[in-house]
Amino acid sequence: MSNDRYVSPLSERYASKEMQYIFSPDKKFRTWRKLWIALAESEMELGLNITQEQIDELKAHQDDINYDVAKAREKEVRHDVMSHVYAYGQQCPKAAGIIHLGATSCYVGDNTDIIIMTEALQLVKKKLVNVMNELSKFAMKYKALPTLAFTHFQPAQPTTVGKRATLWLQELALDYEELEFVISTMKLLGSKGTTGTQASFMELFDGDEEKIKKLEQLIAEKMGFETCYPVSGQTYSRKVDTRVVNVLAAIASSAHKFSNDIRLLQHLKEIEEPFEKSQIGSSAMAYKRNPMRSERIASLSRYVMVDAMNPAITAATQWFERTLDDSANKRLSIPEAFLAVDGILDLYLNVVDGLVVYDKVIERHLMAELPFMATENIMMDAVKAGGNRQELHEKIRQLSMEAGANVKQKGLDNNLLELIAADPAFGVTLEELKEKMDPSKYFGRADSQVEEFVTNVIQPILDENQAVLGATAEINV
Repeated sequence: MSNDRYVSPLSERYASKEMQYIFSPDKKFRTWRKLWIALAESEMELGLNITQEQIDELKAHQDDINYDVAKAREKEVRHDVMSHVYAYGQQCPKAAGIIHLGATSCYVGDNTDIIIMTEALQLVKKKLVNVMNELSKFAMKYKALPTLAFTHFQPAQPTTVGKRATLWLQELALDYEELEFVISTMKLLGSKGTTGTQASFMELFDGDEEKIKKLEQLIAEKMGFETCYPVSGQTYSRKVDTRVVNVLAAIASSAHKFSNDIRLLQHLKEIEEPFEKSQIGSSAMAYKRNPMRSERIASLSRYVMVDAMNPAITAATQWFERTLDDSANKRLSIPEAFLAVDGILDLYLNVVDGLVVYDKVIERHLMAELPFMATENIMMDAVKAGGNRQELHEKIRQLSMEAGANVKQKGLDNNLLELIAADPAFGVTLEELKEKMDPSKYFGRADSQVEEFVTNVIQPILDENQAVLGATAEINV
């Protein structure tokens, strides 16, 4: 790495090599050549004067790109597509005259963008389902471990550690649905010509519209797509980019929520993200264990959510059949969103895979609050024994305030049970009250909900994606 120029942290620190390659120049230019082959081969199949020998020559040099020739030519002509047409032609002298026949630059540029984004979405999907797989295992493992739930970050009726994990999982399941939809709608631009009217192809095929329609279908199929967008200007609608980055931003939002919860739980010392044996938490405070991975998830997620504005504004400001103010923005906003989400999902998988659960701390926090939460059951039992509901409610309220003051103002343990046992209106002993302090009596259907959700909602998704499960994530700390 050169130290005298800027290198994107997304490449250097966060994104995987796999995702980086998808957006690499090499991937782009190899795809250009595949598209030129698909165009020429389809034109030959539809009767244009192109020979199999020319197609074979193009295929023979599909991957050995002569970058030096293309670079030198671009310095002369200032046009990247024509420079690569020229460089390809130098390697394929017999086919040089039919490369890019009838096409405009967007034939390779825009079709390649769609191909690359679709491949990148598939990689995002693979990583997303691996996170869902690990999270579902975690949810099932801790489905019945009672924990204090929070509303407004104030203690509330208990839940379980596994049930809380299903809340994170539910958001990823929604993202998965959206991701599947976006992937299913991706289409090629096809061969539309300079303003989308296919006029150049009308000239090539002597006005035979059926052949022109067939040309697009053949190109789509050769490139692994079902079809092309039926209409366009010179470019595919930039609304497609908006749709793509919006689903990435949705995944980022889900990851951010998860990372916030982990950071709060780590503060409570209930659950911690992985911490390496020799990892340093602070340069000054040697004892610190910072939730660095979760903080990085939040940081990258924020970037992606904000980045989603770029394609939306670009789509809104395209004039008529096209303007070029999309180009520089697309080169930044689309790859960077994918690279960031790639890094986010690797971090998410790494964190879930190594979460440490401190059940004794969880139990202590829960038991300190459980007497307050048991008061409704205690009151109901006293009413059943002949007590007055309103009078008992007022007594409970007063005793709860007294116990709360003991905890908050005097630093004492919660003595609500002792106060209730001492009040004859409730007619219950301290031993009987302590028997009611089984946390599993207060978390409702949490454990059943986990089982039902994982079995009915998540497992079918995992079964569909069985072939890509088992991924691990390397993190550059």
